[in-house]
Amino acid sequence: MERLDKILSNLGYGSRKEIKSIVKKGIVEVNGEKVKDNGLQVDPEKDIIKVDGEEVFYRKYIYLIMNKPDGVISATFDKYDSTVVDLLDPEDAVFDPFPVGRLDKDTVGLLLLTNDGELNHRLISPKWHVDKVYYARIDKKVTEDDIKAFKKGVVLDDGYKCMPGILEIIGDYEEGSEVHVTIQEGKFHQVKRMFESVKKKVVYLRRVKFGPLDIDENLEEGQYRELTDEEVALLKDI
Repeated sequence: MERLDKILSNLGYGSRKEIKSIVKKGIVEVNGEKVKDNGLQVDPEKDIIKVDGEEVFYRKYIYLIMNKPDGVISATFDKYDSTVVDLLDPEDAVFDPFPVGRLDKDTVGLLLLTNDGELNHRLISPKWHVDKVYYARIDKKVTEDDIKAFKKGVVLDDGYKCMPGILEIIGDYEEGSEVHVTIQEGKFHQVKRMFESVKKKVVYLRRVKFGPLDIDENLEEGQYRELTDEEVALLKDI
């Protein structure tokens, strides 16, 4: 059971205050009866809700995939910088989705957003062993010793030993290398700090895969879309 005003607010009918006014006008019906109490407890799965004669179809959760751009914070609010939530259309923002894990301000690529707290926990908790794959450009040539170090689990600057990671060399450019890095954790600046532990620097970082989902190459940086039912099912099957 949920409050009527919360349901209507999540569906974009306005703020709680605005919905209180709508309800007072007598244009909201629950199971065929006009209601005047905006705090009425209703079951959105069973009760029939209408606003101005039009039936409301409720959903509790929203699942989004974004191609995060450079310069945007992976957060719901920041005093100084734009956040990924600021990029959302109002009809999606009303669900109060939050980023699943984080990407650094200058890191781009695949970012999931949802208001499904249980799924969020499963996707970011290391104990569920969900792979996150990054494409990176490194300022120096990556070696077999680096690959072995990542596989063993490098030690970060604060003494934390990372879980084993997979480092693959996919090409070279000028003085450095292009690589794929697969990790199952999400420590602060983790990929960058992992390379710093082997005396190298990340000059470009893009997440290309999260669990079973690849980045949607049809999305320009800053664009997003809802996940399909099939994609949501894949995430929940992890």
